[in-house]
Amino acid sequence: MNICVVGTGYVGLVTGTCFAEFGVNVVCVDKDKKKIEMLNNGAVPIYEPGLEELIKKNVKDGRLSFITDINKAIKDSLIIFIAVGTPPKDDGSADLSYVEDVARSIAGNLNGYKVIVTKSTVPVGTGEKIKKVIQEINNKQTNFDIVSNPEFLREGSAIEDFMRPNRVVIGAESSRAIEIMKELYRPLYLIETPFVITDVESTEMIKYASNAFLATKISFINEVANICERVGADIHAVAKGMGLDHRIGSKFLHPGPGYGGSCFPKDTQAIAQIAKNHNYNFEIVDAVINVNKKQKERMIEKIVNMVGDLKGKTIGILGLSFKPNTDDMRDAPSVDIINGLLKRGAKVKAYDPVAMDEAKKIFNDNIKYCKDSYDVADGSYAIALITEWNQFRNLDMIKIKGLLMSPIIIDLRNVYEPQKMKEIGIRYTGIGRG
Repeated sequence: MNICVVGTGYVGLVTGTCFAEFGVNVVCVDKDKKKIEMLNNGAVPIYEPGLEELIKKNVKDGRLSFITDINKAIKDSLIIFIAVGTPPKDDGSADLSYVEDVARSIAGNLNGYKVIVTKSTVPVGTGEKIKKVIQEINNKQTNFDIVSNPEFLREGSAIEDFMRPNRVVIGAESSRAIEIMKELYRPLYLIETPFVITDVESTEMIKYASNAFLATKISFINEVANICERVGADIHAVAKGMGLDHRIGSKFLHPGPGYGGSCFPKDTQAIAQIAKNHNYNFEIVDAVINVNKKQKERMIEKIVNMVGDLKGKTIGILGLSFKPNTDDMRDAPSVDIINGLLKRGAKVKAYDPVAMDEAKKIFNDNIKYCKDSYDVADGSYAIALITEWNQFRNLDMIKIKGLLMSPIIIDLRNVYEPQKMKEIGIRYTGIGRG
């Protein structure tokens, strides 16, 4: 079975590589020549644990290749995955221009039956839109089927999520297309992965509804944490007590500076806009978006409350990526927090294990980039921990205290224990810890 994946961003690259690992012949295509050259030279444009090794293995075995010729890729493949970006427009709705461009390319290269699969996160009705675009251009009336097959990949754990998913969701009208997709995913049947087979529209909604619900849990626990601070409760005990209820579950009940990344901000805005387009206000999601925005602002206030007037003071930042095990800075809480500090006259020193190059694209020379955690502490007035990388979990806090101008730690991920910090002589604050 030959497949092609159009788009070598995060989703496309992981999808293509993992299918190649399943034993399928995969060609990944992208119009970005520099990115394709990089991949053909053995380099990977994104950071994802284990991905580089898996790419090299499957390229060596002849199952994975990278090209810029989309026409050839389409003609040589039975299944075509659309994995291009769907960035938000000004109103929050998904920009489908890249998806439509791919659909037009597919229409001009149909040389036989094809299964056309949307892997990108797209609004309800996109499958039908792709179908119409292809039908308008496809003069030969070549047979094809549209399938929706959303991804549920967590950055930092994407390969494991693909190889051992909670579920595989397939939306299609055609039994032929469904059987082809089930054959493609056959290795997952061996580990008894649940399959949800439904219509295209329901599948498109499943992706948005899933991400909106997870974002809701994050904003909810952040609101609870803010109340805990005011009433003297401990958010960790509260979250544990909630999470042990199987109807609620413990995942995504971790207070922090707000959600970020490539999915939650974009997808919550998109589903809210989908609702508005159909004369409905999705009030819960509107509140989730608003709470997340305010949570980042509260983190700046928390730093100000600990440090006082920021003007001229250097604040050290530990962690820049939106979560550990990725270099993704898209909508990372660190961006809003650092910009807020700079706006208030602070100087900023920062360190992240893998996201420094991405951060430089955002902040340029407006902050100082450090070689490690202790370099961040050296001469800083205080430290704010924003991303909970493992290497930040066991720092020598006595050494950190000696390097700081003032022994202040603002822990926005609740990595450290307040009592231990107090015993060391560090002025410490977390989130929702009474």
